[in-house]
Amino acid sequence: MKILKFGGTSVGSAQRIKGLLEIIDPTERQIVVLSAVAGTTNALVEIGHAFLAGKTEEALDLIKQHKAKYEELIKELFTTEQGLGKGKNLIDYHFNYIASLGNEMFTPVEEKIILAQGELLSTTLFHFHLEEIGVPSVLLPALDFMKIDEDNEPMVPYIGEKLSALLAEYPDNSLFITQGYICRNSFGEIDNLRRGGSDYTASLIGAAIQANEVQIWTDIDGMHNNDPRIVKGTHPIANLSFDEAAELAYFGAKILHPQSVFPAQRYNVPVRLLNTMDPQAAGTLISKEGGSKGQIRAIAAKDGITAIHIHSSRMLLAYGFLRKIFEIFERYKTPIDMITTSEVAVSLTVDDTRNLEDIIKEVEDFGSVHIDRDQTIVCVVGDFSANTHGYAAKVLDAIKHLPLRMISYGGSDYNVSILLDTSHKTEALRSLHNRLF
Repeated sequence: MKILKFGGTSVGSAQRIKGLLEIIDPTERQIVVLSAVAGTTNALVEIGHAFLAGKTEEALDLIKQHKAKYEELIKELFTTEQGLGKGKNLIDYHFNYIASLGNEMFTPVEEKIILAQGELLSTTLFHFHLEEIGVPSVLLPALDFMKIDEDNEPMVPYIGEKLSALLAEYPDNSLFITQGYICRNSFGEIDNLRRGGSDYTASLIGAAIQANEVQIWTDIDGMHNNDPRIVKGTHPIANLSFDEAAELAYFGAKILHPQSVFPAQRYNVPVRLLNTMDPQAAGTLISKEGGSKGQIRAIAAKDGITAIHIHSSRMLLAYGFLRKIFEIFERYKTPIDMITTSEVAVSLTVDDTRNLEDIIKEVEDFGSVHIDRDQTIVCVVGDFSANTHGYAAKVLDAIKHLPLRMISYGGSDYNVSILLDTSHKTEALRSLHNRLF
């Protein structure tokens, strides 16, 4: 069985929803995972924020505006009175339900219920469309099998058990449709996967039922070897290993969330990145084997980085010092991206600054602290194992004319990471591309 995930732009209009059948083969056993229609999740977030702030009239106005967009969408999607009637009833039900949530005490629980409506709408509309044109399909509610534990981690064995049982109820059906992003938490409440959204759903489903392949369909023809918005002459990479793809995704390649790689990697399920707008394009295959060894594969950049430099003579010959520093970041649930150390100093970077002031106050007990904001991590991914020679020198030579703040090499066999001021990002990406490719 294959898992096919389509993002918001792939279901962003009636024409694109209809066009999914040019990609989906209804005779092949597969699960189609859909995101919400493009723009819907942002609108639902806005509605939820208005309700939380007590701005009920504003929220109801936003609901009315967004419902009108769906009313236009179903006019193009359905061609029969019956189909149009079912579509209208569906829209009325969901938007009336969203509006009704503002009549009670509104909490983050209700906010998550609102956020789930986008995927529930898109999947049901697609199911109704297939029904109208005579294509058999089964709508599998993700809330019946997708679950996270008390630590917000997906329960893969549970997902596999529940989903396999649901699939077994339809032995004669080949096309199944379900929602991305949404799930239930350990209390049974409606929740969401947060990190990675629908990509994560597809990867988890693929891992849980040991699918042959997970396909992520977006509006880009695979993962490129550099940022095509900044650098000319980039090209999609035919093959990547799971580790290489995770590094690229984490350090800025927007086509895939890094969290989405891990379930597929753990259960060895290949992931293919494909372009909805150009289905014939080869895309990128992410697998255990990956591509050729001994190559530099790609470059990515992650903005919004803050560097924290800690200088303390107490580090010299002291054990336990770094542990105490890391414990501060752990208490504030703030992940660290890069780290470099010397005898009396440690520098590290974060992209989550919500608790930065409190972190700095505690870190200052250990030494003097200096902060650099508006930084960018540029990550060069490839084969940097101990057996390769000269690649790190090539990377540094390509940007020797730029002021570097940090360099991380050796922590992974797959990347060299460089920290520099964001104002130098464009020049760094272009110089690296010209020198390495």
